[in-house]
Amino acid sequence: MRKSRPKKRIILPDPKFNDVLVTRFVNDLMYDGKKSVALAAFYDAMEVVAKKTKESGLEPLEYWKRALENITPNVEVKSRRVGGATFQVPTEIRQDRKVAISIKNLVEFARKRSGRSMSEKLAAEIVAAYNSEGGAFKRKEDTHRMADANKAFSHFRF
Repeated sequence: MRKSRPKKRIILPDPKFNDVLVTRFVNDLMYDGKKSVALAAFYDAMEVVAKKTKESGLEPLEYWKRALENITPNVEVKSRRVGGATFQVPTEIRQDRKVAISIKNLVEFARKRSGRSMSEKLAAEIVAAYNSEGGAFKRKEDTHRMADANKAFSHFRF
């Protein structure tokens, strides 16, 4: 669309936790439009997380939200071409994009894990992200490190 921004679609909350963020997560977890399969995998992962983290005293949903916060990046680098040279320019990220990036990273690294079912792999990645380890947390740290290394080019921001 050239002139106006598209309207934001309203996302309905999920049936069990009544949370919109869960629905966003499940939509990214979904394959081939099979939302019921993705919902089942997420809810099973929450049960596994609850079993693994009884001593923490947190609800599994709060545990998952803290894990997402731990892997949410604050800055990213964008390529900017200036005078024949391409610079990696660090830029701050909008709030909704931060959430989208963290969700996508969590799902991606959960899929890459070894394990039997998606719910087990997702639960393991959530626990790792909560403990500030795992692939998704490493991706956030790498992004921040790249932005810090290219801080000198921040005046090229667009």
